[in-house]
Amino acid sequence: MKNTAAFLALFLVLAPIAPVPLASQTPGPDAGEGVRFGISLGGVSTVGLTVEFYRDARSVDVTLGTWSFRDASLSSTVRQYFGGAAARPVVGLGLWLVGSRAAQDERVGWALTLRAPVGLDWEVSEPHAAGLFVNVNRGLWVRRSDPADRLPMNRRLVPLPELYYRYAR
Repeated sequence: MKNTAAFLALFLVLAPIAPVPLASQTPGPDAGEGVRFGISLGGVSTVGLTVEFYRDARSVDVTLGTWSFRDASLSSTVRQYFGGAAARPVVGLGLWLVGSRAAQDERVGWALTLRAPVGLDWEVSEPHAAGLFVNVNRGLWVRRSDPADRLPMNRRLVPLPELYYRYAR
């Protein structure tokens, strides 16, 4: 399990800089490459700041967010956009790492989750975009903040809705 967690953590860190094709907001398969900055509500955090590196119809999206301002989450997702219209379907696959401390005297608890966002990205007007996603999540690994807590991890699929705004630069 330690090797799997280390591999997934390394993927989460290296995915944004990997030399892979990335995704575009501009409609069409030959959109070029660029960066989109934005804010998200829901999904992997109550509020999150996003950076998306894109090329043509693929992207790597990195989100830094929080649920309650007492925790932090980092997510990295590879996405594929379909079609050439202003509103395009999108699917993705990535990892989501969350760290939180329940009380000051407890250790930091961690959770690593596999996420698969499915949704619609809409270019409202160049360079502004909005999106609506459902993130389907499944827990991979957990280290609870209370060492005495030995409950098994819940491995059910958990859908979380997300709205976002992005600005292409």
